[in-house]
Amino acid sequence: MGMMSEFKEFAMRGSVVDLAVGVVIGAAFGKIVTALVDKVIMPPIGLLIGGVDFSKWVITLKQATVDAAGEAVPAVVIGIGEFLNAVIQFAILAFAIFLVVKAINRMNKKEEAAPAAPAEDVLLLREIRDSLKR
Repeated sequence: MGMMSEFKEFAMRGSVVDLAVGVVIGAAFGKIVTALVDKVIMPPIGLLIGGVDFSKWVITLKQATVDAAGEAVPAVVIGIGEFLNAVIQFAILAFAIFLVVKAINRMNKKEEAAPAAPAEDVLLLREIRDSLKR
C-alpha cells in the first residue's frame, strides 16, 4: 500500500490539480479561438480580398483522376488556408496567454513592492543614532 499512498499524495498535490484544470480550460479556450477565427475573423477578411474562403484555399499539386479500375483518385493538395487559420489561432492564443502572464506578474510586483513598516525597535535605534550624530 506504500506505493498507492505515494501516488495519492502525488495526485492530490496542488500543482498537479492546477495543471489538470489549466489543461481543461486551455482546451475549451482553444475551441473558442478556433470558432472565433473560422467563423468571425476570416470571413470578413476573405470578403475584403474578393470573396476567398480561406478554409478551402489550397495549392493543387495533382488533379483528382479516375484510375483504370474506375475508382476515383483524390487530388493532392497543400492546404494553405487551413495553415493560415492555424497560424492566426496560435497568434490569438499566444497573445491571450501573454496578457494573462503580464497581469499575474503585475499583481506579484505590487505584493513585493509594499515594504513592511519598520519595527518600533528599529525606529528607536535610528533616533538614538541620529541624536549621537549631533
